[in-house]
Amino acid sequence: MSIVERLRAAGCVFAEDEARLLTAAADTPAALSALVERRVAGEPLEHLLGWAEFCGLRVAVDPGVFVPRRRTALLVHEAVALLATRPSRATVVDMCCGSGAVGAAVAAAAGPVALHATDVDPAAVRCARRNLAPAGGHAYLGDLDAPLPPALRGRVDVLVANVPYVPTAELSRMPPEARYHEPRVALDGGSDGLDVLRRVAATAPVWLAPGGHLLIETSDRQAAGAASAFTAAGLTPRVITDNALGATAVVGTFDVRAVQR
Repeated sequence: MSIVERLRAAGCVFAEDEARLLTAAADTPAALSALVERRVAGEPLEHLLGWAEFCGLRVAVDPGVFVPRRRTALLVHEAVALLATRPSRATVVDMCCGSGAVGAAVAAAAGPVALHATDVDPAAVRCARRNLAPAGGHAYLGDLDAPLPPALRGRVDVLVANVPYVPTAELSRMPPEARYHEPRVALDGGSDGLDVLRRVAATAPVWLAPGGHLLIETSDRQAAGAASAFTAAGLTPRVITDNALGATAVVGTFDVRAVQR
């Protein structure tokens, strides 16, 4: 049975493309055989290759680190559009950064920014540091905003967060690639999937500059609840979607005058 046939039998939809990528990644026939065995067993292709394609970039993704999804490009596109209205050398924070894919893509598309990222997973932070280095970015280990430099308070132009938003009861229905090979902390959003989103929204006004923006990915059925969390935090929300990407996000704008009233 050929490599393509084995991958297709294992459920790989793009078996031909995967076979080509695995073949290119292997130095020897034995190494290729081992990679194919691991892929057939269910390991994410990106973990086997050591990288993922995201927004035109080749982003390093180590084993055990959350794999960036195509739909998350919506966050990047919106962040870049918003940064065009902000001062030059804007400050960007990528919270729950995982591999740092979002921050790296924003910096690559928007030009020079002061880029900072955080994640609670040590493996993710090690990966993010490599991916953010070309943009001069910094990645910090810690829970949400806890490790951010205090000097950033009130100075962040765009805070983007691809928070976990899968309801706990639905984790068992996720594809095995995610359930067995990505950290639960990157997937589990609590009982309704919005636990981490609420925490990020609540703390965002501390960090956002006047007129700054918070962007968080969510699902279409969670969008109303997510927008309510933004409103409760003093942010003016709007829901954005991209049908081609199958993506939904909420964008919140911080109007310090509204908070002061």
